[in-house]
Amino acid sequence: MRTIALEEHFVTPSFMEGPGRQLKAQAQAAKDHPEVAGAFAGLVDQLSDLGNRRIADMDAAGIDVQVLSLTSPGVDQLAATDAVALAQDTNDYLAAAVQKNPSRFACFATLPTAAPDTAADELERTFHEYGFKGAVINGHVSGRYLDNEFFWPILERAKTLHVPVYLHPTPPPEPVIAASYTGNFAPGVTVALSSAGWGWHIETATHVLRLILGGAFDRYPGLRLVIGHLGETLPFMLQRLDRGLPTQMTTLDRPISAYLRENLYYTISGFNYTAPFLTLLLEVGADQILFSADYPYSSMIEARSFLDHLPVSPADKERIAHVNAERLLRL
Repeated sequence: MRTIALEEHFVTPSFMEGPGRQLKAQAQAAKDHPEVAGAFAGLVDQLSDLGNRRIADMDAAGIDVQVLSLTSPGVDQLAATDAVALAQDTNDYLAAAVQKNPSRFACFATLPTAAPDTAADELERTFHEYGFKGAVINGHVSGRYLDNEFFWPILERAKTLHVPVYLHPTPPPEPVIAASYTGNFAPGVTVALSSAGWGWHIETATHVLRLILGGAFDRYPGLRLVIGHLGETLPFMLQRLDRGLPTQMTTLDRPISAYLRENLYYTISGFNYTAPFLTLLLEVGADQILFSADYPYSSMIEARSFLDHLPVSPADKERIAHVNAERLLRL
């Protein structure tokens, strides 16, 4: 069974000297204190490798294709000029690496979201020049969200090119962290609660709802959005959203559930949990679900084992493993 994994991360040298400086410092601290480093000490090396080591890890896990995207926070928190330069450098660097193994890697473009017209042009450049399959955007852009029409040139171009946007989590804006995630617990708990433990999943779910309620999918009905982690809590709330936000209130063309079932795709990306998977399956159907491992932050071996043991029909398993990705990304 062919497997295509859609949320698999990498870094470049330029990124590590810029937005990735904190990641670099954490990796160095892990190397200096191996007694508490765990798997983190090798993380940057795994992210940096776009060749033999990564392919060997894929082979060991039974992964045929990785769709690569620059790791969070990407360039989305940078000023426009800096974002443009680093996005172009990242895309050129990635294209050169992938050309060496085109049967094993595909790509999502990094976009300078702070400069939307330039970002749209960069999406088109990477699509035509390099064959990139869409773009990744890491959450809000310095506190601004994609429902703001300032960013809609990016959405319009994605719709015109028939490529998806992968909306990846990022921590909430600092005022939100201060108000909602800082409490009677240690600062380290605040960091975890506001990010991978809870906050960035809720942040992404809210971002998706803002896009829907802001009319982006009515304006661009062919637009396709991909989110990870079995839907960032949205499948559990899908029917409640229709009840709490009916079309009489929202004035949208369709109920919220229709956008979530038709305009969105959902990847597994490290959420190897059967119960929430089944909720997603029952709410949106197998045609909207895509395989991913979230490498190197999660194990490809565990992801492939989870895929192999999904309680679905063989045909649905094939859809999730590769057929849906082939259709969405034209692979």
